Amino acid sequence: MRAILEVILIVLDLYIWLLIASAILSWLIAFNVVNTRNQFVAAVAEFLYRITEPALAPIRRFMPNLGGLDISPIILILLIILVQKLLAYNVMPLVV
Repeated sequence: MRAILEVILIVLDLYIWLLIASAILSWLIAFNVVNTRNQFVAAVAEFLYRITEPALAPIRRFMPNLGGLDISPIILILLIILVQKLLAYNVMPLVV
């Protein structure tokens, strides 16, 4: 059981990194640093969008409009960290 919880924590860490990569890539695309006509950039952007958007869309639905500033990745990262801490401190010590 402890191994399953460790895998869950690792997957949550990986998802945090994917959220960060998605936010950075969206900034790079918005400021024309990278071009989405490049096939590799388009494929990476599409992958990151498809993997992060299902979790970000419900948060965006409840967030007020902040004038182009999207803080939904920050909120999701904080929620994931909260879940990690709850798992690590409350569930892990109970599992032998």
